Amino acid sequence: MRPLTGETDVFSHTADSRCGVAFLARRHAAGDRTDAARAVRAELAALSARGWHLSVTEMAGGQDEPTAYDTAFAHDVDIVGVFDAPDLSAALSGSVALEAAGWAKLFSTEWLIGPREFAPATTLDGKSSDHHWGFFALWEWNDAWQAATADERRAYDADCDVAFAADLRAGVTIAGRHRLDWASNWHHLGVWEVSDPAQLDDAMLDHERVADFKFTTSRHYVGRKRPIAEMLEGGW
Repeated sequence: MRPLTGETDVFSHTADSRCGVAFLARRHAAGDRTDAARAVRAELAALSARGWHLSVTEMAGGQDEPTAYDTAFAHDVDIVGVFDAPDLSAALSGSVALEAAGWAKLFSTEWLIGPREFAPATTLDGKSSDHHWGFFALWEWNDAWQAATADERRAYDADCDVAFAADLRAGVTIAGRHRLDWASNWHHLGVWEVSDPAQLDDAMLDHERVADFKFTTSRHYVGRKRPIAEMLEGGW
């Protein structure tokens, strides 16, 4: 798939076939979750053995258990997260397998699947640092972007890169960028991991300063990082 935008100093196009499997999930409150949770954990272990990355830390080259983000305190969904499959075919079959294993008994889920367009960006050499929060961004390019010239888009990318570079210096990990528009109203997905909401707020002030959002319509979720095993059992 041809990239929608060009490379920058922070973001480089990736030639691999890896594919994001994002999810926005509402928890089913009723019923015993034990058997379904056990089956989903087993399916996640099988996906990991087949080369899936089940956390942002893993996507950036580190080691981690499967994780997602608890968003119920502020949003209309309880959990958001993203996995990284070896390719599009694996992404589609793996999401179906998770649902069949028991995920559908635990959650009502919107799945968003798309190929990786930009490689992950981090200054932490794959280490998770003290990241305890996630920032999950969906966006589409708006009419102003569609009407902009190539030079105007390049200037916009350069301005935004200043803010993204500051994010990396502050220790933020960015899980690259995934392309969603082949099967969604959203064009892209970006996921960050940060230390706390204060660090995220500081970053957003810098993005506002460079007018990052003038060319996009966005939906954002903020959540506390949690092991998926805990969230499957409802112990959160």
